[in-house]
This record gives sequence, C-alpha cells and structure tokens, in this order.
Amino acid sequence: MEISAPKIDEKVCVTKSQDNSTAKYGVYAAETGAESEDGTSICGGKGGSSGSGIKSPEYFKEFREKTLKDGNQNWPMSTGKKEGGAKQGPTAKDNAKAVAGDLTKLTPEEKTIVAGLLAKTIEGGEVVEIRAVSSTSVMVNFCDGLNFGYAGYFEVLGSYAARI
Repeated sequence: MEISAPKIDEKVCVTKSQDNSTAKYGVYAAETGAESEDGTSICGGKGGSSGSGIKSPEYFKEFREKTLKDGNQNWPMSTGKKEGGAKQGPTAKDNAKAVAGDLTKLTPEEKTIVAGLLAKTIEGGEVVEIRAVSSTSVMVNFCDGLNFGYAGYFEVLGSYAARI
C-alpha cells in the first residue's frame, strides 16, 4: 500500500508515544516488549516509558514488514514477552480490530483505493466498493464478470482475502 497509496499507509497502524508528550514512539517488532521497552507488535502500539523510542511514528508499512512478516505472525492477535510483563498484553484479535478500526476512518475515496488493492488478492473479480469492515472480514461489492454489484464477504487471512 505504501507504493500505491502512501497517504493511506500513513493513516493505518500509526504508532503512538507512551505519554503523548514526548517523541518516543513505538517501534514495530515481532513481540511487544515490557513497559520500559519500545517494541510493539500491536497495530498503533505505544513506545516504552524509559526506552529511547524514535522521533516519528511508524506506519502500516513497518507493521507489515516487522510485525506481520510473512503473514504467519501476530495476526489476528499480537504477541508479548512472557517475562517482565508486556506494556500492552495481547487480547483476542487486537491487531485485526485495530486495522479494521483504522480502515473505517478512511474517506470514501481512500476506501475505494483500498478496495482496488484488495481486489488484487481476489482472483477473478473486481472490487467496486468496500461496504463494511470488521475485525475478521470485509464486505465488498464486486463484479466477477457474471454478476455486477454482487455483495460478498471475504475473510481476512493474514495478508490475503478469501471469499466465504
């Protein structure tokens, strides 16, 4: 998404600073670190309280590269360190819910762009409109060559979508 629509990339999974007053933003990692560490595996996660952090937030691109990796990690739920207690413990479908929440905040035009990008993962059809987004599925209107405006549900599987 960062190549096709960089402005949208900067609206999804934006890391936050620990106390909103310092420029110590979270850094995407394979697992969420302890309270004092900056690493987070949660979409939009926070920086650590005593870690060095980074001066600007990270976005969906870094979340995908550092946290989701090949799509088999941290989806739909993040992971956290067992020892020392993670600053934000994993909760059921936390990453799926966070990504879905960010997508619902996009403008209609941006949702259309995301639908087009999603269409690349849906073989044999063209996504016309995103109708609804939840933590585990996306409802879209699409044309499959035979039916125009057909509404279908797609289950989000890592970085892929499958029609259900």
